[in-house]
Amino acid sequence: MPKLVLVRHGESIWNKQNRFTGWIDVPLSKHGIREAANAGEKLKGMRFDAVYVSHLIRAIQTLYTILSHSEDARVPIMHHEGKVRRRERYSGHMTEELPVFETEKLAERYYGKLQGLNKKETARRMGDDKVHLWRRSFTARPPGGESLKDTLGRTLPYFKKNIMRDLRRGKNVLVVAHGNSLRAIVKYFEGIGDDEIPNVEIPTGIPIVYTLNAKMKVVKKQML
Repeated sequence: MPKLVLVRHGESIWNKQNRFTGWIDVPLSKHGIREAANAGEKLKGMRFDAVYVSHLIRAIQTLYTILSHSEDARVPIMHHEGKVRRRERYSGHMTEELPVFETEKLAERYYGKLQGLNKKETARRMGDDKVHLWRRSFTARPPGGESLKDTLGRTLPYFKKNIMRDLRRGKNVLVVAHGNSLRAIVKYFEGIGDDEIPNVEIPTGIPIVYTLNAKMKVVKKQML
């Protein structure tokens, strides 16, 4: 039975500073690197047939930290969606390589004008209720940014077209992304309602393993 493994990136420097990050390319903190290494230890015996990762550096750092602990000797080959030039394409048989697909579709929710601001200070200045609505409503958009519904709207079509195709072929797939983009996948597999999904927390650096049957239904879920 195929397995889908979801990992939210380790703690970033701005996570540690309690700032809205969104699409700002912020690296992992020292603690985040340790979280990624711990995830790698937990997954080191698992063999993946395909890997998908957000284009943001905190997700890529997490992924390569995980792969550095793998017992799989294959070489990860990055495929940059929308950025690949002809000379970068690899046309080999991929028998000794692990395909890694990087995409903006798995990026974090775009927080618009809130990006870079401290969450606590923003709530004090703009009002707790307003900031809570921006963060926890399914449809409310922060100024110039995406709602959670918007994020799901770009993530789920990509997931269904690409990642589900691999799972239906019996492949084990690793996805390394962000709290809000991973919520889209969790919502889809677990049938979580629109009102409930904003309150679902995806912890940093903790692998979530779904074992699927032939009908792509979850038969087992594990938090490693």
